[in-house]
Amino acid sequence: MKRNYFVVGLVVLIFFVISFLTNILGPLGPEIIKGYDLSLTMAAFLPFAFFIAYGVMSIPAGVLVEKYKEKAVMVAAFVLASLGAFIFALFPYFPVYTVSLFMIGTGMAMLQVSINPLLRVAGGEENFAFNSVLAQLFFGGASYVAPLVYSYIVLNMRNGADDFLIVTLKSLVPENLQWVSLYWVFGVVSAVMVVVIVFFRLPKVELAEGEKSGSWEDNKKLFKNKTVIAYFFGIFAYVGTEQGISYWMSQFLYEYHGFNPETSGASAVSYFWLLMLFGCLLGLLLLKLWDSRKILVSFSVVSIFLLFISLVGSADMALYGLPTLGFTISIMWSVIFSLGLNSLDKHHGAFSGILCTGIMGGAVVQLVVGGLGDLFGLRFGMMFVLVTLSYILSIGIWSKPLVNNDFILMKDILKKIRVYKEN
Repeated sequence: MKRNYFVVGLVVLIFFVISFLTNILGPLGPEIIKGYDLSLTMAAFLPFAFFIAYGVMSIPAGVLVEKYKEKAVMVAAFVLASLGAFIFALFPYFPVYTVSLFMIGTGMAMLQVSINPLLRVAGGEENFAFNSVLAQLFFGGASYVAPLVYSYIVLNMRNGADDFLIVTLKSLVPENLQWVSLYWVFGVVSAVMVVVIVFFRLPKVELAEGEKSGSWEDNKKLFKNKTVIAYFFGIFAYVGTEQGISYWMSQFLYEYHGFNPETSGASAVSYFWLLMLFGCLLGLLLLKLWDSRKILVSFSVVSIFLLFISLVGSADMALYGLPTLGFTISIMWSVIFSLGLNSLDKHHGAFSGILCTGIMGGAVVQLVVGGLGDLFGLRFGMMFVLVTLSYILSIGIWSKPLVNNDFILMKDILKKIRVYKEN
């Protein structure tokens, strides 16, 4: 079919919005804990409420897409996210917040399942890899921007700025919960996306047999496959690692080293996502030069070392080491996902849905970190992320994909350079 780059742009924009709504919890963590006087365990229920929605909704979302098509599911997803944001903005109480985050998380899960097939069709199969990387770059860019938006809004509120946006937001939120103003922004952004999608004419998506979500029976059979379970826990461990670092980072820097959550803490989380973006770019190059399993092992070892010294070292080690982990874990999602899909010869669509269900690791790991943090201190709690990183390391050792990534050995490159010079 004719390529539709306006639709590609829409999908990239949706990736940006997903990230903007998803990765704000980390910078907000210390303010949430202080504002509601929460224990670490109770604070962990917030990311739990958000990411458990992926566990609940990823597979059903695939069924909904097949029945009602992408546009209807995308509109429903943003309506749900907008309602969730506005409900909390209007009633900023902790129990309402957990319900709100579950609603937003459900919407984001529906979007993740909907937009990847759409991106493949609108941009062309031959451009799918490039467009996917482009989308991920915008995803990372939004994760970098979100904490800066938080800092801008809250600091201007406290400094008494008189521009229209700040004055309006300040009038809508309680004095001691100024960060809630972000959810007015999220609600408006999601509502605007509903309007944008309604007026977009989307192409018809025809899924190949192997790309379809599959029936409930197909998914049940896959859950009995040891390889499927192993990679499910790989995605579970990765998202648990990513969120276990980004969510608790600002609180750790505040609690152990006294860094201001609204400035230094928010900046640290912002740079975590920015460095992840740069790590993805490096990963594209490395995957053309080296076996993906060896890359996974190498990056995992570096990440384990870096996390450990950041948690036990000096203030500067923590301030610079924790954000740098965004760079060292950047390639893990794509490598684990591709190793998993390349380890089965069929049912890739259903398998993808199961792997996306593993995003619920971002929920469970937070509860473990928070619970251990209440018992033994946040430093000890965050040490649990070493366990998830160790499992990711093991994948690079035991994985045996049916198809390896296509790469050029460095010795072959040097040989070609030598031949070129001799000629």
